[in-house]
Amino acid sequence: MKKYDVIVIGSGSGGEIAEAALTSGFTVAWVDRGPLGGTCLNVGCIPSKMLVYPADRIMEIKEAEKLGIGAEIKDVDFRAIMEHMKEPIRERHEYMEKGVKNTKSFHYYKGVGHFISDYTIEINGEQIKGEKIFIGSGARPLIPLIKGIENIDYLTNENVFDLKKLPDTLVIIGGGYIAVEFAHFFSAMGTKVTILQRSNRLIKNSEPEISELLKKQMAERMDIYLNLEVLEVKKQDNKITVIAHDKNTKQEKTFTADEIMIAAGRKSNADLLKVENTGVETGERGYIKVNEFLETKKRNIWAFGDAVGKYMFKHVANEEALVAWRNAVHGHKAPMDYNAVPYAVFTYPQIAAVGLTEEEARKDHQILVGRAKYSDVAKGEAMMEMEGFAKAIVDKKDRKILGFHIIGPYAPILIQEVINAMALGGQLGYIGQGMHIHPALPELILRTFGNLREP
Repeated sequence: MKKYDVIVIGSGSGGEIAEAALTSGFTVAWVDRGPLGGTCLNVGCIPSKMLVYPADRIMEIKEAEKLGIGAEIKDVDFRAIMEHMKEPIRERHEYMEKGVKNTKSFHYYKGVGHFISDYTIEINGEQIKGEKIFIGSGARPLIPLIKGIENIDYLTNENVFDLKKLPDTLVIIGGGYIAVEFAHFFSAMGTKVTILQRSNRLIKNSEPEISELLKKQMAERMDIYLNLEVLEVKKQDNKITVIAHDKNTKQEKTFTADEIMIAAGRKSNADLLKVENTGVETGERGYIKVNEFLETKKRNIWAFGDAVGKYMFKHVANEEALVAWRNAVHGHKAPMDYNAVPYAVFTYPQIAAVGLTEEEARKDHQILVGRAKYSDVAKGEAMMEMEGFAKAIVDKKDRKILGFHIIGPYAPILIQEVINAMALGGQLGYIGQGMHIHPALPELILRTFGNLREP
């Protein structure tokens, strides 16, 4: 049995730890089913945004008429867009594989390994043992218990990138980040899209008014049904039929499409690892249980990223990996700070948020709320962006920023100023210290905070 100073499970954010361990002179084993790069590079952030970008350009052309510009789209080359999406991924694979082969004191084990005893993993019939183990095994699509689902082919965020032909019609089951981003993409490409969401709104963890505007604008180019429970799917001729129950009207609805996509949530890969065999505990939903230092119940085993299910974003996983590594090798431990976790949804319109929602903030704070539309500032008015807006939530007593939410163009870029202020302590005064260019969209941030009122 081979023994290592460090075993890293997962090649996404786990790469941060593998690199740090090698730099520190440790022997390292990297366990991953492949391809290298994890969810983000292969079936997540990178390929999806490569598709969303041309979809955004299509929508801008379609909306140019409001600016007095007559424009039309003559052709959309779906195959070319899909091929362009794959090019940077192939390049990164080649770079990573070359690095793996030429690194000393390092072994890459490709496959789905599992624990067989304390600190011991079996992979491809071989057993390896680690003194310190870091679990960043990620997550996979959660497939709901729907009658007939095992008898049909369906798309997920993992296999959708292999499509060779644009479907004429598509039903998406789910209404979260993945669902609305792919709904935007396929609709822009020319597919007739239908979203079936079991919750009462899209992006249910966002501010209600953001969910409302998102639905309103997306419904202009696709069909969106809320409060629907999908009961059954079945293949009929070359189509797929979806049968759902309307939780409000109690009626049954039927939908037919060329393809269906399951985007109903995520499931931790901890079960594939059989982490219980090394004394690591999981919660009711299967995510690995860790404390504030990202330690599992088992000494010298840490976990991070989607495997623990706290905030399932790549930027969070990267930070968690670094915190876990520092806590493992330094003489003192520091907790993972989740106070200013941002996220973005690259649908159309774009969404970005950081911190608490108004409902969350009300539980422990007396609050002030500020709102401003894009059209309240000169640049937004020039863009004729009449519906997008920002919302700020501030503690009334100490004037600390508790949360900020934007829906509209460049939302993920605009919100970075607020993220930085919150990371520095969150005092409202940080926002106005730097001079803001006029006329430019960042003035939206100033205007929103300038409109603070008691709700």
